Amino acid sequence: MSNTTTNAADERAEESHGGGPPEEAGELGAAGAQLSTAPREESPASLPAMGVIGWARWFWRQLTSMRVALILLFLLSLGAIPGSLIPQNSVDELKVQTFKDAHTTVSPIYEKLQFFDVYSSVWFSAIYILLFISLIGCIVPRTGQFIGQLRSRPPGAPRRLTRLPVYTTWRTDAEPEQVREAALALMRGRRYRAHIAGDAVAAEKGYLREAGNLIFHIALIVMLVAFAFGQLFKSEGGKLIVQGDGFSNTLIQYDDFKSGSLFDYDSLAPFSFTLDKFVGTYERSGPQRGTARTYEAHVTYEKGAYGKPQKSVIRVNEPLVVDGTKVYLNAHGYAPVVSVKDASGKEVYRNAVPLLPIDNNVTSTGAIKVLDGYRDKNGKKTQLGFQAFFVPTFAGSGKGTMFSQFPAAEMPVLALNGFHGYLGPDSGLGQNVYQLDKTKMKPFMDGKEPLKQRLAVGDTMKLPDGAASITFEGVEEWASFQISEQPASGWALGGSVAAIAGLAGSLFIQRRRVWVRAVRGDDGVTVVEMAGLGRSESAKLPEELADLAATLHGLAPTAPDHPENGTGTDPGTDPAPGSGTDAGTDTGTGRRSGTGSDSGSDTRSDTVEDTSEEPAEGAEK
Repeated sequence: MSNTTTNAADERAEESHGGGPPEEAGELGAAGAQLSTAPREESPASLPAMGVIGWARWFWRQLTSMRVALILLFLLSLGAIPGSLIPQNSVDELKVQTFKDAHTTVSPIYEKLQFFDVYSSVWFSAIYILLFISLIGCIVPRTGQFIGQLRSRPPGAPRRLTRLPVYTTWRTDAEPEQVREAALALMRGRRYRAHIAGDAVAAEKGYLREAGNLIFHIALIVMLVAFAFGQLFKSEGGKLIVQGDGFSNTLIQYDDFKSGSLFDYDSLAPFSFTLDKFVGTYERSGPQRGTARTYEAHVTYEKGAYGKPQKSVIRVNEPLVVDGTKVYLNAHGYAPVVSVKDASGKEVYRNAVPLLPIDNNVTSTGAIKVLDGYRDKNGKKTQLGFQAFFVPTFAGSGKGTMFSQFPAAEMPVLALNGFHGYLGPDSGLGQNVYQLDKTKMKPFMDGKEPLKQRLAVGDTMKLPDGAASITFEGVEEWASFQISEQPASGWALGGSVAAIAGLAGSLFIQRRRVWVRAVRGDDGVTVVEMAGLGRSESAKLPEELADLAATLHGLAPTAPDHPENGTGTDPGTDPAPGSGTDAGTDTGTGRRSGTGSDSGSDTRSDTVEDTSEEPAEGAEK
């Protein structure tokens, strides 16, 4: 038995895609068609007339081509880079303003280019919508074609199997019908879709490659829709809660809140929770000293207005989920408890004041504001303000630093600067609760210097002339939470998983077709031809065909040579298949390749020119 391949690599590549010259493609016919649902490029002669309709058709076909879809996908990824590097108004307006103040030259340019609002900008939306239209316009017709291919049978064998990229042939004493039945059973046993078409068995495998390709692009559409839906209907807010305090999911309870343009405020999930305690433990030695080991918020939450209280623990990346709304633990800090008394000794203020951390050891700063109830020594109503600097673990006097040495509150110290006057709470301008507006405030003086003092727990700072006093009563802990509702996030995740699975299928599944033709030659001996065609050149196709041929050859072995064939071989001798010595192994196509395998089914690409130009008897039909 011998194996025969085509003569030139470029001819194989053209014909394997059904894209060769017209006369060659015509020889393969339906056998080489529809191995892919990708649209063919139009030649200039086939372009429509360039009228209004013609231009519209041309633009639509360009937009819905896979090439343009990939370009738009690349542009979308490229356009998202500014959104990752430049602060966004939709995320943190304070950071945007800080960036503008620090970069006065480029900020006006960025504003004109909408770099501070990338994901809602005109140019990003245009790319997004065009990509969406392109994918739909590309996928819909290809899906219809693929469904049609699934419902159809593999096409019949082309007239000349010798034209296919991989090919082998031998002669056998088995009847043609027996060979075809054996080939049909073999193909179906190898999970090919197979049927007998005329004098050959047509089989196909790997057609789910196109399914993977389509699933990948459909998953991209799902991800785009989910992303757009999430941006339009999302809500996200933050809340800082001191230990023992609670939160109810209503708009007025948020410290800050952002939502999509189509979000309905009445759709906020009804629930509430209380921060029972925050538990944080830290590494005490080694290079990772101060690194958090336990970082969790213990809460009690209720669903709805009359829900049963339930306990839960919120950890980093382990949110509390209530009716689709997720509560994430963001940060932790300390809230010194202070009390203020007026000149008469009456307590006019007592509260736990949250301060903001400025380093990993939770050194914190903030402001203490006494707005109501205080009167000075003359009985006049006034307001007090204190700049606060807090360290949970003080290094000690004379150590040369006021910064915290450890994140746990092992030696808490509160440093205060006192002011009196008007804080401006009713000025109509928003104020930062962590900053002190000293525009209309005067500092308390200690002689010629502003009054400053460090307080340990239980210490009191007395204001000049017996005006008042402030006492550091203790320390509470606080935790900040992000409460977010991101609809369609499950669809986005499902689309991502489907896209990866579809991409893997389109990359690793190979679509190929195999034909087995068995016909009776002029001398009465059955001629068996096997050939394969793949969507793309692959080393696996010759190997697979060789394995199939070896198996089928075992069921229909090479016919013994006869003296009248002129080979001089004893009729009772069965030569080794593929040795090229028996009369049934020469196909007469002008190419012949020998094999070293015992089965004779190994297909090789190296060829030896033969002087014969006509196919063997019975090799074509």
